[in-house]
Amino acid sequence: MKLPITREQAWKLVQKHNSHVADLSHYLESEAVMRGVARHLGEDEEYYGMLGLLHDIDWGITKDNDATHLTKAPDILRESGFDDAFIQAVVSHGYGFDCAGLKDCVRNESIQHALAASETVTGLIYAYALMRGGITGMEVKGLKKRFKSPAFAAKVNRDVIAECEKLGIPLDDFLQIAIDSIEKIKDQIGLK
Repeated sequence: MKLPITREQAWKLVQKHNSHVADLSHYLESEAVMRGVARHLGEDEEYYGMLGLLHDIDWGITKDNDATHLTKAPDILRESGFDDAFIQAVVSHGYGFDCAGLKDCVRNESIQHALAASETVTGLIYAYALMRGGITGMEVKGLKKRFKSPAFAAKVNRDVIAECEKLGIPLDDFLQIAIDSIEKIKDQIGLK
């Protein structure tokens, strides 16, 4: 799977369209988790990582109106040379949500489940890391307890995270992959 731009160019593209620190941290976390999932599945880490990094490329210009999220992303990505398969994978993380007319769409490919689960789990992990004073030493047991508590990080969709099982990755294993992946970049995203 050939990528039209380098990781460095992709990061500059992200920063061109997004400036909020929390959003930028989310993109880095999503990239890290996607790389971890790719490693686990024996897939292309660069490709999966690029999906994670660029999945919300238009959020900085559409977040004032959630319904327009992912309407600008295809053009931005196409202008940078990405093909339809990559763009479709990016857009698929919005399936089932009220954005870009995607409410009735359903993910049906492994890469789509990987991106949706990976980018969603970052919110749960980040919230738990803030609560406990950092990510260092975070264990699946504690994170899973928060996962089972709908009031904790209430906006994080547990059903989307559970799509990891459609990849053949049990939830506990997926949570461990995500913790390990984000812990590797903790300095870049302001976690201890």
